[in-house]
Amino acid sequence: MLSYIKKYPLSLCVIATVIYLSFFRPPQTGLSEIPYMDKAVHLCMYMGMSGILWLEFLRAHRKDNAPLWHAWIGAFFCPILFSGCVEILQEYCTDYRGGDWLDFAANATGALIASLVSYCAIRPRIIKKAPDDK
Repeated sequence: MLSYIKKYPLSLCVIATVIYLSFFRPPQTGLSEIPYMDKAVHLCMYMGMSGILWLEFLRAHRKDNAPLWHAWIGAFFCPILFSGCVEILQEYCTDYRGGDWLDFAANATGALIASLVSYCAIRPRIIKKAPDDK
């Protein structure tokens, strides 16, 4: 457990922030009148979570050639499953939040965007920067 805290400190902070933002009672502001503003917030939250998970995975495993499918599971599928659990908990465990399929779709889209950007743009740059072990 301590090794995860050492390898993924930012990811754990982002996950804790997403949990907090998912269950606190938001204040009423003028922003709530903007159509689909909450969907944009969901997209950004999960894009940030997935992106940080990818970055920290790639940084932590530059030298040890960890299989890339570990990153896909941990930084793409797990945030989507996590968001589904959060939506279910919001629906059945709170009276001020409701689970929404469009929120889940925005969450999955954010994780997908971050995963594609990380895999196609960031991963090649981190691989180039990796020192040779020769």
